[in-house]
Amino acid sequence: MHAQFKGVLPGFEHIKRYWDSGRESVVAKILPGEFYVSKNNELISTVLGSCIAACVYDEKLGIGGVNHFMLPVKKGEHVEGAHSLSGRYGNWAMEYLINEVLKNGGSRKNLKIKLFGGGRIISAMTDIGLGNISFANAYIKEEALNLVAHDMGGPWPRKIFFHPHTGKVHVKKLKNLHNNTIEKREVKYLQNLQQQDKKTDIELF
Repeated sequence: MHAQFKGVLPGFEHIKRYWDSGRESVVAKILPGEFYVSKNNELISTVLGSCIAACVYDEKLGIGGVNHFMLPVKKGEHVEGAHSLSGRYGNWAMEYLINEVLKNGGSRKNLKIKLFGGGRIISAMTDIGLGNISFANAYIKEEALNLVAHDMGGPWPRKIFFHPHTGKVHVKKLKNLHNNTIEKREVKYLQNLQQQDKKTDIELF
């Protein structure tokens, strides 16, 4: 086993991690409903359709994490406030992630947030992404958090790579994805996405 696989924070041993030779880094891969916090010099990756991922980090301490959530918002429903019943799952996802960063040494006053996802990719549920975006924005406002970057909305899935030491995020928009793998996964909330990386432009946030 590669030496850099050591040092997983307690509670995150179940997260799939692998060595990415192209990026010369350990990558922790999270799925819908999961989150991961790290102090290691590694990357955290997830693929987003209409789901949202929040990257939360304290760059002074070099700790950060990512969650991946989708609200159970019904078609046509708008999330007025982050603490409404419809936002309860997003609330859980945000609070657990923030609390784990703080529990492992982060300082709330130093926390920075970056938000990604909320794409319009599920044909049968066109408002899911918008509901997730409105929740995320409401949560940031109500909790007075420091949002420093975001890339949300649009008709495409995204793959993100987050570096917990620096807070840097590389975003790949998967514009050439022609199957409905992500749509099926988000509707069922089950299986891992097997889609390989597409050769698309990478944006830095």
